[in-house]
Amino acid sequence: MTTPRISRRRLRRSLLSVAAAGAALALATPAGAADVDTGLPPGPAAARAAVPAQTAAGWAAGTRSYLVITAPGDTTAARNAVAANGGSVFSHYDAIGVVVAHSSSAGFAAAMRSVAGVQKVGATRTSDVPADAYSPTLPTAPGQSSTTPTETARWDMTRINADKAWAVSTGSPSVTVGVLDTGVDDRHQDIAPNFDTADSVSCAYGKADTRAGAWRDVGSHGTHVAGTIAAAKNGKGVVGVAPGVKIASVRIAEPSTSMFFAENTICGFMWAGDHGFDVTNNSYYTDPWMFNCPDDPDQAAIIEGVRRAQEYAEGKGSLQVAAAGNSNYDLANKRSDSSSPNDSTPVNRTITNACIDIPTELPGVVTVAAMGNGNIKASYSNLGRDVIDVAAPGGDGAYGVYSTLPGGKYGNMNGTSMASPHVAGVAALLKSADPAATPADLRARLGTQATDTACPSDSRCTGTTAKNAFFGEGQVDALKAVGGTPPPGRYFENTADVTVADNATVESPITVSGVTGNAPAALKVGVDVKHTYRGDLVLSLVAPDGSVYSLEDFADGDSGDDVVKTYTVDASSETASGTWKLRVRDIATQDTGRIDAWNLTF
Repeated sequence: MTTPRISRRRLRRSLLSVAAAGAALALATPAGAADVDTGLPPGPAAARAAVPAQTAAGWAAGTRSYLVITAPGDTTAARNAVAANGGSVFSHYDAIGVVVAHSSSAGFAAAMRSVAGVQKVGATRTSDVPADAYSPTLPTAPGQSSTTPTETARWDMTRINADKAWAVSTGSPSVTVGVLDTGVDDRHQDIAPNFDTADSVSCAYGKADTRAGAWRDVGSHGTHVAGTIAAAKNGKGVVGVAPGVKIASVRIAEPSTSMFFAENTICGFMWAGDHGFDVTNNSYYTDPWMFNCPDDPDQAAIIEGVRRAQEYAEGKGSLQVAAAGNSNYDLANKRSDSSSPNDSTPVNRTITNACIDIPTELPGVVTVAAMGNGNIKASYSNLGRDVIDVAAPGGDGAYGVYSTLPGGKYGNMNGTSMASPHVAGVAALLKSADPAATPADLRARLGTQATDTACPSDSRCTGTTAKNAFFGEGQVDALKAVGGTPPPGRYFENTADVTVADNATVESPITVSGVTGNAPAALKVGVDVKHTYRGDLVLSLVAPDGSVYSLEDFADGDSGDDVVKTYTVDASSETASGTWKLRVRDIATQDTGRIDAWNLTF
């Protein structure tokens, strides 16, 4: 990341992106919903100039969108009332009692609220419905890059043991994960093998558009998310958490603004339920309100409409996984919001915990926090005791999540947007291992199989190691999800003590034999150093040819005792056989220790 925090508007997204395979490009653009270099426009209001009325038949300036909520089963009476009160029905979902209505009448909502049988009515935006809603433009199919990098070892996958899980199972092609996002580049060489064209759609504006290609990416966020979930294990580029499952794209982002309004999300969840998606990934929040408050009639209708749609999808067997958000905000202690509405002019407002982030705080949705490379909360990640369910790698600082980008490209992004698809992929592996598992089963197993992660020294992280405000029930584990053990690697250990004196550098050797070829891209280096002040220490791995790989340079102020830790090193350029050394350098006086033991796993 290029700044310490990620601002959050719509998408839970990154500040760092790589525009083409192998070419790093760090941008200082403030990130948020449509943040970073994904081809999406920057701000809300300035980018939303009115479209001339003649561009779409039936569109008029001042047209707004509303949710009309009535009893599930038959919305005929509500639809008739819409027409009688100066509106038109854009779409409707009888199974959940939701009608999406358009009207340019300022009194439409008030009139509909007085109609018998109508339970709630709310505007879904504070800006006009775009003219494009009446005749949507198909996204352009990007040309594909001729550059095809070979698959690389990725820190995020080793953190959740996905690299080990692949040796047991890559997931079942009968399992489908829906990517509700900006769309997906279905022609990308790492996505095409697993892409489900028949079940992909655009839900932009709140109505299913099944035309071929309507599902394609209007930015790059959705394609990046899709690759993390299920990029094919084909020797090209990257591998997803569950490279054997299917991906379907449900584009809920509107073009030009890449905003996700409530009617779009409702359409997406209804499609997921009706098309048998086992899991959906939701790396966004529902515009235009960061938090929807039940004491506001418009927002109350949004809460109810999206809640019913999520409940419908879950009832059909679909588990929703969602990003927690990138504002470093405590979702369990809400006080204020100054970023909403983001489709017009934001206002400062006082809020309470009754106001919720949709869809991530809806009942049944798995809420995912982001971690950096280590047992650390990503600097930007939202938190919240009893709100965060689990955590996963989202990238931070020098470590971004590397995945697919439109046009056959690859790049890094950081955000809870990147953490959530790791969890969706693990959920897909769980479903592959147990096809009879219900969404409730999957939700429970994600938590029970997660690796407990203790709170750091941060007063905001309340709770226990088993469940806390930063990591929920811990970091998800793909290997546990597949229920197996990977083939064992060759293991070498040196248990001889080596004294670490003040201001001295010492080494402990391990001679590796019987391992042909090069060392792995994920060489495991287990370290057990006893020391009374680890802030004095610098640890390195020395390869047989003398190459030095930095393991850790502890902060000078780290007064903790001992180093008991396993590091992962990309040593794929090194010959495996030969003498490897653990080098420990003490850079201060007073505190001393010893190398108690260390090991290598190939």
